[in-house]
Amino acid sequence: MAYRDHTKVVKIEDRLIGGGNPIAIQSMTNTRTEDVRATVEQIHRLEQAGCEIIRCTVPTPEAARAVAEIKKEISIPLVADIHFDYKMAIAAMENGADKIRINPGNIGGKDRIAEVVRCARERQIPIRVGVNSGSLEKSLVEKYGGVTAEGLVESALDKVGMIEDCGYDQMVISIKSSNVMMCIRAHEILAQKTDYPLHVGITEAGTLMSGNIKSAVGLGVILYQGIGDTIRVSLTGDPVEEIKSGKQILRTLGLRKGGIDVVSCPTCGRTKIDLIGLANQVETLVQGYPLNIKVAVMGCAVNGPGEAREADLGIAGGDGEGLLIKHGEIIRKMPEEELLDALKQELDSML
Repeated sequence: MAYRDHTKVVKIEDRLIGGGNPIAIQSMTNTRTEDVRATVEQIHRLEQAGCEIIRCTVPTPEAARAVAEIKKEISIPLVADIHFDYKMAIAAMENGADKIRINPGNIGGKDRIAEVVRCARERQIPIRVGVNSGSLEKSLVEKYGGVTAEGLVESALDKVGMIEDCGYDQMVISIKSSNVMMCIRAHEILAQKTDYPLHVGITEAGTLMSGNIKSAVGLGVILYQGIGDTIRVSLTGDPVEEIKSGKQILRTLGLRKGGIDVVSCPTCGRTKIDLIGLANQVETLVQGYPLNIKVAVMGCAVNGPGEAREADLGIAGGDGEGLLIKHGEIIRKMPEEELLDALKQELDSML
């Protein structure tokens, strides 16, 4: 049985995290939360891409008040991201935040932590306890001779204990590092020491290319071991890309069904079509289809049908000719420029 199958179930609005529930994909807005319109517009794009939980920073009283307005216009749970100011955590919850993300070590003493927990307990709002390798306590750095996986775990469990001491246990734990191997090891250790659900991500992963590689490796190894109840792919760029990447990671691991899986050949000297452009167009096209199928995009009309045999649908082209393929069989020939429309028609017929 995977670790995630026996973690504690935590409810975030109407979304259940842990206990074997489907792994939820998260992202975070990069708009000013005080700008309600811009924030709502971005969340709507994220919802359409498949985002299931959204986090917004709440650094000011204006941002906390904006939470109430944002909540009216979105349909997924909203997490308030809090740093340093315990009053912002309370204000966010009073304005309808479905969950708060805090590091109990940086929002003040025990009295302030107790006030935050009291507010959360009264409203049954879960708390995500977040610990980051970049802000590991000096005492733990000295104890372990640097920033280590063991130090991260001890820090996280210490913060969890602070909240448990206040009589509350509705928590999700997050331990993040930009060091992929450290992050993997920390999750392996933590999974043996707690049954709280875990939010998994590689923090500060980087740009679209490097961030995706680091996240795919790190999340892939962690999730494959049965660890992780919710994820975020942290990228420097449009947060919609985080959702696309998260869905692909889960599909690749067999942890999520649904959605069209696009495969394409890597091109070679036989390619006589703009395969890169065509594959990108196909990826954009299929996003709107709720079909659990595989679509192949091939650049060779000679070998395309055979290479696309494992796909439900495929297209191939070259020398002006286009082929529409179904389970390895050519079902239609057409001019190359009609390939995308032919694929769309076939997908429409499957709805």
